[in-house]
Amino acid sequence: MRVAVVGHVESILFAVVPHMPVAGEIVHAEQTFEEPAGGGAVSAVQLAKLVGEATLYTALGDDEFGHRAEDRLRELGLRVRTVWRAEPQRRGFVHLDSNAERTITVIGSRLGPRGDDPLPWHELAETDAVYFTAGDVGAARAARAAGVMVSTARGLDTLAQAGIELDALVWSSRDAGERYEAGDLNPPPRLVVRTAGSSGGEFETADGRHGRWDSTPLPGPPRDAYGC
Repeated sequence: MRVAVVGHVESILFAVVPHMPVAGEIVHAEQTFEEPAGGGAVSAVQLAKLVGEATLYTALGDDEFGHRAEDRLRELGLRVRTVWRAEPQRRGFVHLDSNAERTITVIGSRLGPRGDDPLPWHELAETDAVYFTAGDVGAARAARAAGVMVSTARGLDTLAQAGIELDALVWSSRDAGERYEAGDLNPPPRLVVRTAGSSGGEFETADGRHGRWDSTPLPGPPRDAYGC
């Protein structure tokens, strides 16, 4: 099975802290580490773990952080198809507290691929499934060449302009930046999935079928609640 992600990367410095600092407070980090993150990178790495390989189509800043992120993504097993932008790589800082909650500060503009970038877009016609997190209208239309296209609601404006039919749209009931309402996209997605963190989530199909699911019990103590 061939899977891919069209999306963005953020170079993130994580600090493990006992709690989030309040205004003016100093907290001491128990541990720090740096990883390429962002919806595109994280999804691509997880897909590679599930099916054995995955390709990430992205844009990176042509600086130390961008090149370091590419190297790390390849170490994690991804095929990285990237263009280099003459602007800083988007970065971020994350507090990861004892409740496994992330509090995120992003630095810089989100970099996404464009349809006119010299990327091997033709490969997507031979890809079974693609997940779209960032890019312009041209990139979204290129992604639609895959057998199945799933997207996050963060790119809703771009998807609406592209006028493509999604096989599935995923949005969050707990994140104001990932909201979707019926009528936002034309044609509507075949499947709409609404996540609710530890409460599970709900789904609805274009023909009116719907249901919900409970979250899967954790196999051990929680380490990171983001996206779970």
